[in-house]
Amino acid sequence: QVQLVESGGGLVQAGGSLRLSCAASGRSFSSRAMGWFRQVPGKEREFVTAIGWSGRNTRYADSVKGRFTISRDNAKNTVYLQINSLKPEDTAVYYCAAGGSGATLGPWTNWGQGTQVTVSS
Repeated sequence: QVQLVESGGGLVQAGGSLRLSCAASGRSFSSRAMGWFRQVPGKEREFVTAIGWSGRNTRYADSVKGRFTISRDNAKNTVYLQINSLKPEDTAVYYCAAGGSGATLGPWTNWGQGTQVTVSS
């Protein structure tokens, strides 16, 4: 089992940047894919990006390609989400999730509590 705690959210102006962090507890972190999802009120949670256990395999939603970068530090049990060129439509609660150890990256079985990102225009 792994527990996840996100941090780094906040209020930022459009065009600005943020770096979200997700600290994981538990021994299985380095063998599992990690992902970021986001959700706005009234909408379903959507996939943003994911990274395989080794860091070599990454995937991005089309809406964030070129602006978001996921990375991980297995020695620190932490996954990061660098967000650049923020847009008002990026406003959401961002959730970290732990996935599987295969090429599909999922299923996503452990979730953090979320961190709010608000982008002002």
